[in-house]
Amino acid sequence: MRARRAILWALVLAALAGAWAFSRLAQPYRGFEGEVFVEFPRGTGTGAIADRLVRAGVLRGRWEFLLIRSIERGRVLQAGEYRFNRPASPLEVYSRIARGDIFYYELVVPEGRDIFDVAAAAGHLGLFSSGAFLRAARNPALIRDLDPHAPTLEGYLFPDTYRLSRHTTPERLCRIMTGRFREAWQGLEAKADVHTTVTLASLVEKEGKLSEERPLIAAVFENRLRIGMKLDCDPTTIYAALLDDRYRGTIYRSDLESDNPYNTYRHAGLPPGPIANPGLASIRAALHPADSGALYFVARPDGSGGHTFSSTIAAHEAATARYRRGRRP
Repeated sequence: MRARRAILWALVLAALAGAWAFSRLAQPYRGFEGEVFVEFPRGTGTGAIADRLVRAGVLRGRWEFLLIRSIERGRVLQAGEYRFNRPASPLEVYSRIARGDIFYYELVVPEGRDIFDVAAAAGHLGLFSSGAFLRAARNPALIRDLDPHAPTLEGYLFPDTYRLSRHTTPERLCRIMTGRFREAWQGLEAKADVHTTVTLASLVEKEGKLSEERPLIAAVFENRLRIGMKLDCDPTTIYAALLDDRYRGTIYRSDLESDNPYNTYRHAGLPPGPIANPGLASIRAALHPADSGALYFVARPDGSGGHTFSSTIAAHEAATARYRRGRRP
């Protein structure tokens, strides 16, 4: 009888202890102010993870984390940096680390953005200043082996979505972005000169709104280059003004008359380097221009983003007149 009673009490106590332990595992806790970041390098053991969480005020005690770990041995705890900004139970904390809910900043770089655009977007994240990024991007060392003539990293900061940690530096970001360009370029298996191709592709990217027109725009530029005709590309004039820190949101006569080497209204041939960071479609267009004799193009007035292509100046002037009539209020 006494043995049964002892067993019964043991079961009751075990149930109570289990209930108490479960309540602790499910109870939200916050022993910090504001927000905290806790980083677990690759190879950090369970005990070390628990200790770091306790020191940061994320957990009340390490035993809670270790108890959950003993129950869920099959899950892999993910290395990385985690952000905590509200009360969380030990179960929730463990689950976040097991599923790899790592903290990161997201940098979106669409096709056709230049280094000034990327600098502004990166600076907006608050990781570092836009000026610090510009200083890093103006050093072409990361791409010298591919393009010995690159003035900067312009053209090689490949458009994509990037996940950055709080420790990402401007130099590290430039390395990641140029690394993404290398992967894309290698995938094309192109034999053409990188500098010429990417420079031409950057002009195509800035001028071409419709993907199907990009090979035609590339053909116009190629035709002009072949006969020594100036490219007269507005985006190069804008880029020259940006480099001179005098762009005012529109193109003025002084911009068209600028002697900056990027201004293709004054200088024949391609500019010294890319004027933006082109995507794959524009790079492919530069590698494979359309079979066209066109020397001119002007926007259509219908707002579609398309262009009218012409082989003679007379046809181009007529298309330009139609554009101006169509744009009148």
